[in-house]
Amino acid sequence: MAYTNFSIETDADGIALITWDMPGKSMNVIDLTVMDELDALIDAVAGDDKITGAVITSGKDTFSGGADLTMLEGLLRDYHAQRAKDPEAAARLLFDGSRRLSQIFRKLETSGKPFVAAINGTCMGGATELALACHARIAAEGDAFKMALPEVKVGLFPGAGGTQRVMRMADAQQGLQFLLQGRTLNADKAKGLKLVDATAPAKKLVAEARKMLKTGVDPVKPWDKKGFKLPNGPIYSPAGFQFWPAANAIYRRETHDNYPGARGIMQSVYEGLQMPMDQALTVESRYFAHVLQTPEAASMIRSLFVSMQELNKGARRPEGIKPNKIRKVGILGAGFMGAGIAYVSARAGIDVVLIDREQAAADKGKAHSDELMTKAIKRGKAHEADKEKLLSRITATTDYEHLADCDLVIEAVFEERGIKKAVTEQAEAVLKSRAIFASNTSTLPITSLAEASKRPKNFIGIHFFSPVDKMMLVEVILGKKTGDRALAMALDYIKAIKKTPIVVNDSRGFYTSRVVMTYIREGLMMLADGVPAAMIETAGRMAGMPVGPLSLGDEVALDLAWKIVSATRKDLGLKYVEGPLDNILEEMVVKRERFGRKNGKGFYDYQGREKTLWPGIPEVVGKPKPAEHFNVEELKQRFLVMQALETARIFEENCLTDVREADVGSILGFGFAPFTGGTISYIDGMGTTRFVDICRKFTKKWGPRFKANRLLREMAKTDARFYDRFAPDRPAEKDAA
Repeated sequence: MAYTNFSIETDADGIALITWDMPGKSMNVIDLTVMDELDALIDAVAGDDKITGAVITSGKDTFSGGADLTMLEGLLRDYHAQRAKDPEAAARLLFDGSRRLSQIFRKLETSGKPFVAAINGTCMGGATELALACHARIAAEGDAFKMALPEVKVGLFPGAGGTQRVMRMADAQQGLQFLLQGRTLNADKAKGLKLVDATAPAKKLVAEARKMLKTGVDPVKPWDKKGFKLPNGPIYSPAGFQFWPAANAIYRRETHDNYPGARGIMQSVYEGLQMPMDQALTVESRYFAHVLQTPEAASMIRSLFVSMQELNKGARRPEGIKPNKIRKVGILGAGFMGAGIAYVSARAGIDVVLIDREQAAADKGKAHSDELMTKAIKRGKAHEADKEKLLSRITATTDYEHLADCDLVIEAVFEERGIKKAVTEQAEAVLKSRAIFASNTSTLPITSLAEASKRPKNFIGIHFFSPVDKMMLVEVILGKKTGDRALAMALDYIKAIKKTPIVVNDSRGFYTSRVVMTYIREGLMMLADGVPAAMIETAGRMAGMPVGPLSLGDEVALDLAWKIVSATRKDLGLKYVEGPLDNILEEMVVKRERFGRKNGKGFYDYQGREKTLWPGIPEVVGKPKPAEHFNVEELKQRFLVMQALETARIFEENCLTDVREADVGSILGFGFAPFTGGTISYIDGMGTTRFVDICRKFTKKWGPRFKANRLLREMAKTDARFYDRFAPDRPAEKDAA
């Protein structure tokens, strides 16, 4: 058979070298053609008496990014088309289709010939499952190696044998964490977890794999031999009785049972470890087929895989503008945000000018990069030479003349119009004519800030999230006069620093800041309603948010929230309507000087990393009512409905124009319940008719802030979906990750 994606060569010792190198792809992925060829290759190796064993490696810089999830989209389409005609046949189609890769890997595992995976670089998802099915694994030394089973992050779980092999190879606690968290392992950690047998320099990887085969690799896995024992003993044993109830409790605490994929891992592992491997794989496949049909999986795959890839590849970049090679950026303001932007820019190989009013402040901002690199070195993720190279790219100064040759300047000074106006004018006095000026403002309208600029076409918003080095989203804001070249520059810069962009039109608070404030506000409104503070925080996390609204308010800083409220009140004048939010913030900030984590006291009291709810909250909001007075499910729904409703309003106002950006932005920007697929997918998931009915119910019970906007009411008449009415233009082809 002729192979397109693989080549096979057999040496004099009878060792076959199978090289995976897909033409026209920057990274190998598992698609239908790869599955067909791999199936045939296993038969060829097993059926050739001259072949004593095989090495599987990659012809590219990395091993593989895993399975192309668009295969599953096609499988689901076929399933839904068939289900109306013959439900039983449709179920069989889905089950057989979704487990084919698992069966191919099992065929490899039981072929009678030893296979060694020589893993160079990234090995993700289905590629990791392929490696685990091999009889030995050798990983490339160095920072390039990364191994993970990240399927749980897109609503699925490893369904090609991953749950069963990991838990038969690794320590139970570490293995389960690896599966449930989708953690990425370096070579040493993978070896420590016993998922990799050895490491070697990348150039010697294949030679060492051949040496392993010559020395002797057992072609029969331990679990296929009589007397095999699990690393931590049977589930029904004294050790098992200690481990599994605790594991289930931790699973519930961390997920609140919101994620079918995570639940599928627990079920597959718990049941599968009590069976022989073939039956265990069948159990895993049944749960995988079930999870595949869930709305959570469909929504998460769409938002966190398909849409995110499209945005990362420049879905919103203006056509006809040449890519920008960004060599140097200027950053005005060396505080926490500015210092973070300097770090990610320098890390991307871009020269940075970091400016502040005083040299000591500028130096302190540069020191932030020093601290981050020092931590990375201690964790084994960087070397001293990397640190020196990165720091050499950052020039800390007070002199604006250093901005003269910058391609892009980002203002990250205090959120006050006068200060922003002053630094804009100072920077533009020395900038080259084609340089782009960006503001990192989180709330102030870009159009009004651009009034300080002599070149409003070159003025744009680039809103980072804190901490900059960890948060993957960047919100790009277009002012009324912002030109396409400024947008292209912003998106090229965000791509260079390897973050995900969303593009929104100008408005107060834009998208992310505006919506996240509704989450915090709803928490404060619940306080005013008499809901106990602890119940509010718990309900927020149960709804799927990363932290409770009071905790988030403290992190954002209550004094900043008060300043935003005060600025909004000033700008809106008589149109502004005061409410409990104003009273609570004024009492906390102005009268009690409780600013949040920044000064160690807000809705929580802080002692280092430890925090406890402030006992004085009832002094501000009144004595809470008994917890039994409130319905937890309704509290959870209030949080999600309010954020989704605000997103729909922003969509109607044309601030948001792309449903992908609404969903991806809500998950990456403020942690909106990822299992829903994002704020717009949350509405589409239940349908606009039902969503508007809930809004009516909540309006009657909790007030006009829940009133559905005109767009929603119109769509609800026909139960229209946002993804149908505002379907994005999608590229003809998608690469897998």
